[in-house]
Amino acid sequence: MPSSFSNLSLAAPLARAVAEMGYEQMTPIQAQAIPVVLTGKDVMGAAQTGTGKTAAFALPLLQRLLKHENTSTSPARHPVRALVLLPTRELADQVAQQVKMYAKYTNLRSAVVFGGIDMKPQTIELKKGVEVLVATPGRLLDHIEAKNAVLNQVEYVVLDEADRMLDIGFLPDLQRILSFLPKARTTLLFSATFSPEIKRLANSYLQDPITIEVARPNQEASTVEQHFYSVSDEEKRHALKQIVRSRGLKQAFVFVNSKLGCARLARSLEREGMNTTALHGDKSQDERLKALAAFKAGEVDLLVATDVAARGLDIKDVPAVFNFDVPFNAEDYVHRIGRTGRAGASGLAVTFVSGSDARLVGDIEKLLKRKIELEALEFDEDTPRGRINDGRRAWREAGEVGDPRDVLDAPRDRAPRPQREYRAPAAPRDPFFDQPYQAPSTDAPPAWEAGAKPATSRVSTNIKPKRKVAALFKAEEA
Repeated sequence: MPSSFSNLSLAAPLARAVAEMGYEQMTPIQAQAIPVVLTGKDVMGAAQTGTGKTAAFALPLLQRLLKHENTSTSPARHPVRALVLLPTRELADQVAQQVKMYAKYTNLRSAVVFGGIDMKPQTIELKKGVEVLVATPGRLLDHIEAKNAVLNQVEYVVLDEADRMLDIGFLPDLQRILSFLPKARTTLLFSATFSPEIKRLANSYLQDPITIEVARPNQEASTVEQHFYSVSDEEKRHALKQIVRSRGLKQAFVFVNSKLGCARLARSLEREGMNTTALHGDKSQDERLKALAAFKAGEVDLLVATDVAARGLDIKDVPAVFNFDVPFNAEDYVHRIGRTGRAGASGLAVTFVSGSDARLVGDIEKLLKRKIELEALEFDEDTPRGRINDGRRAWREAGEVGDPRDVLDAPRDRAPRPQREYRAPAAPRDPFFDQPYQAPSTDAPPAWEAGAKPATSRVSTNIKPKRKVAALFKAEEA
């Protein structure tokens, strides 16, 4: 079995592209899957995340499709011959980019369609004709119903991350899409696990598949250093900042369980001086793609994300992954930490465990089949947290080299003002209250009685008499 790409006898255009991308030694899934796919047999493959499954199916597909390449501008000469289905928009975009790089020295066309953006540019691309179509199930059905995508000449179909597609309810969509495809085709199914549902799907749509399993199901990457710290919910943010700074991490994924928690944590870390962006399902597709592009380019240090980014995203040289929240699904833990330590590199995975996470940690222990030891994290209480304002509208990072530990204690350029003893001002006094009480010298009546009229009747002199008002109507005389 070949272990080097140079031993695969790839066509010259593909071999040139692979060499430019720096591919030399094949991963186990590539070494076992590529020769089988080249023979045209159905494949049911399983491998831990980050092992290069995209190249395992894309390279042999392109090799077999080279017989159809042509330079014609007619869309009829470029029908869809290979269909790749993926569960998420980000993963579809990533796979499409890799397919374009593999095929850039060929005349094979490729396109990607996914939801969240306008259909018009995708429709224009499909109308030109493409040989390789990468898609998410929902948006592909939209194009099929609009007659933008015709799949009656598909020779190869790839179901990547099939377990994830079943988890999020894509089975009815998959069944509808597969009903449009010719029965005489090659079907490749790749999944992180071989659950009973996956096996039923394979039995329904694969013909005598070759099973390739290069790793124990749900096995975590051996190159990832894992830590589980026992911290309270209030201490998680402080613990995250301390580990990032103490280890000198330049970039990291930070996974949370909810979209609202993702947005709040990203805003909080950004206010505290950390270059952060958020990635979750409530963001528009354009915002999600921009966030990923900024993280890949190194413009963002921390990518706070939900499990929408837990699977398949291949971002090289990410040194660490933080599980700010323990995942609800134990299998997602393996996929999360698979974002680091890719392609044999080392990585760090840190999980913060609070008191309410005991059951979730127990599920991870059952999945990994080992006991998880919780570690205590000592906080640097003397170090100021976040950024500090020194009173002159100038923010400085806490713990900055060369600065005192507390910027508030730093010496000022000007001489300090002399301290004066504070004395409270005397309360104002009214001289009337300082005089002793003196009784009146005469027996004169009070002033209010002096102006009263003498009583002439039983009615009090202080009651005003009724005023006489002219009658509007005279009473009738008898």
